[in-house]
Amino acid sequence: MRTLDSNTSLRIAVQKSGRLTDKTLNLLEGIGFRFDDYKRSMLVQCRNFDVELLLIRDDDIPEYVEDGVCDLGFVGGNVTAEDQADVTVLYGLDYGVCRLSIAAPKNGSIKKLEDFSGKKIATSYPNLTQAFFDKKGIEVEITTLSGAVEIAPRLEVADAVSDLVSSGNTLKANGLIEIETIYESETELIRTNKPLSDGKKKLIDKIIQRIEGYQKAERSRYIMMNAPEDAIPKIRKIIPSLKSPTIVPLADEGMVAIHTVVPINTFWQVMEQLKEAGASGIVMLPIESMIT
Repeated sequence: MRTLDSNTSLRIAVQKSGRLTDKTLNLLEGIGFRFDDYKRSMLVQCRNFDVELLLIRDDDIPEYVEDGVCDLGFVGGNVTAEDQADVTVLYGLDYGVCRLSIAAPKNGSIKKLEDFSGKKIATSYPNLTQAFFDKKGIEVEITTLSGAVEIAPRLEVADAVSDLVSSGNTLKANGLIEIETIYESETELIRTNKPLSDGKKKLIDKIIQRIEGYQKAERSRYIMMNAPEDAIPKIRKIIPSLKSPTIVPLADEGMVAIHTVVPINTFWQVMEQLKEAGASGIVMLPIESMIT
């Protein structure tokens, strides 16, 4: 087992079990961290990095990072905002995307925001919910529940709910409709505001650089194609490349090979335009990581 240096090593809080766990651990593996099966222990030491992972409940992560027990944490922005934790958000990670919304029975009397006045709202996020209605100048009664919030109106525990929404299917299944979004959330990398050594800061910078490269690669594809030389001007206008594409002459006179990177969400549209411009033999390849 590696011996960690307290001046340079990092402790990172990760959700032990939940909707963010697999994505976060896959991300860490994707940026080069190697560690044993996380299910065996709460504290997992990386084999090739001065990092140990502390696997805990997501609700505890902001507090552990705020107190300096952990230097970094991967947690939903909704949890950090609800806890009003004194931490620094370093990076939004574009997964675990959801929203905190207020919702009411589909066939009830609440149809718009003003209709919530004097109503009882069940939620696991009392701070965010109360702050939202205070800002709107609407008086409501907040009932805090730890789970199964969506059934509160059916049980006549509350008139409406404030709950996390991803697809909206759970609300629909319980006869609820969204009225308004309170908070947009995604997984965030947070850092303690306690003093950090220069060694820790350098390691954090390295981790952020790797994450940026890994996520850019996830959103991009490397493409190769053959094309007539005289089609290059058209193709250069079509390709939304990070930089100028690589162009290599082929054995066939007047033909070139073009290599470049395109965002995956525009690939098919770009491919059709490239075909029309004269490109052929278009190949798309995944990218493991990308540093720009």
